[in-house]
Amino acid sequence: MTATLDRLTGIIRERRVADPSSSYVAKLTARGRGKIAQKVGEEAVETVIAAMANDRDEIIKEAADLLFHLGILLADMDLSFDDVMAELDRRDGVSGLVEKASRPHI
Repeated sequence: MTATLDRLTGIIRERRVADPSSSYVAKLTARGRGKIAQKVGEEAVETVIAAMANDRDEIIKEAADLLFHLGILLADMDLSFDDVMAELDRRDGVSGLVEKASRPHI
């Protein structure tokens, strides 16, 4: 899994600076972080819809789209899946209820 995410991160970083007329990643990046975040939200909703429909094949496709667009958003913020994995590692062994309670309330 890590190799796949590493490859995806490299492809996204490379294509962010490509010609927007020849690269979806470059085109989306050129539209700004708000549009990138909107796409992440859209893909998350589509993933939820596939889950609610109990459509295993569709949820795989939508989850892939979600990870792809999340990768673009992370790159736009100069972050990577490694940063997300480090946070998951930090949480390892901590109860989800305890971890959530430790967050500042907004």
